Amino acid sequence: MEKKSKPAQRTRSPDGSARDRVDSVDPYGFQRSKDFDYESYEELMSEYLVVLTRRTIKWSKLLKGKRRVQKNVKLKRYVRKGIPNEHRALIWMAASGGQDQLEKNPGYYQSLLGAQHDPKLVETICTDLNRTFPDNVAFRKTANPCMQKALYNVLLAYGNHNPNVGYCQGMNFVAGYLLIITKDEEKSFWLMDALLGRILPDYYSPAMMGLKTDQEVLGELVKVKIPGVWQTMMDHNVMWSLVVSRWFICLYIDVLPVETVLRIWDCLFYEGSKILFRVALTLIQHQQVLLQQAQSLPDVCQNFKQITQGPFVEECHTFMQKIFTEPGSLSIATLSKLRATCRSRISAEEH
Repeated sequence: MEKKSKPAQRTRSPDGSARDRVDSVDPYGFQRSKDFDYESYEELMSEYLVVLTRRTIKWSKLLKGKRRVQKNVKLKRYVRKGIPNEHRALIWMAASGGQDQLEKNPGYYQSLLGAQHDPKLVETICTDLNRTFPDNVAFRKTANPCMQKALYNVLLAYGNHNPNVGYCQGMNFVAGYLLIITKDEEKSFWLMDALLGRILPDYYSPAMMGLKTDQEVLGELVKVKIPGVWQTMMDHNVMWSLVVSRWFICLYIDVLPVETVLRIWDCLFYEGSKILFRVALTLIQHQQVLLQQAQSLPDVCQNFKQITQGPFVEECHTFMQKIFTEPGSLSIATLSKLRATCRSRISAEEH
């Protein structure tokens, strides 16, 4: 589901089809797939636009043109109900601490671009540039301006800023989404710093310990909350990393629809990494019957792919309400405890 629809495309002509009214490129620059269901999308958008309009008016009143916001209960509630696209960069930067870092370090981003570059880092980043969103018109070589240059700069600056991480696959998609929303290299860099340094520590470091840990933590949560699915995974000897690693490393990019991903990110920047678990548990819980029907390892993998598609995830507003109710309580204390247990188990297995 996409965010804004051009007014001209909302007018219903008696003989025209939804395909004639809806643009073949979404508002974020992604080309719609050949099998895209224009009719369902138009129906969905007619409902979602009402929600969006209402939220936009509320946000305008809340912000009143301010460039600074303070975290509070009301703002958290607003974020959960979705940030209008024009305010996303402002709220993401404020909520994540990125704005504070940017203001404390004037000129730092430019200095990273001007620093001596490690040829290996440059080569690795360049290899992935053409593979980043080939279906997005802004990332094509023919685009003007072409986002690939900005993407290269943000990834290079981050690699210089955090040599321990440097660059690894997955970071290109995250940086790409940040650029699509902020349209600003420096803000995208500081949001990367917030995500990789504070919100998702150790996801992209060479050992990927944070990522491995959180996949196992999800397994432990499923064992308690959705035991039937956990049993299916055990019966077919499927490791969690096989079915959910892309969910975590790409933060649901190319897993869920664009608009749903952005709504998840609204909460991720505000509330932290537990949102990733809420989303995963909601997907698994909602389709537990299908997941438990798997007869083999390939079945399990196929079913996990299937649960990230369809109306349940496309109706992002309803989906986001569900992630805060369906999985039940999920405290930071519970997560911290599980992370410590899983981390030591993985360390023991690796040594």
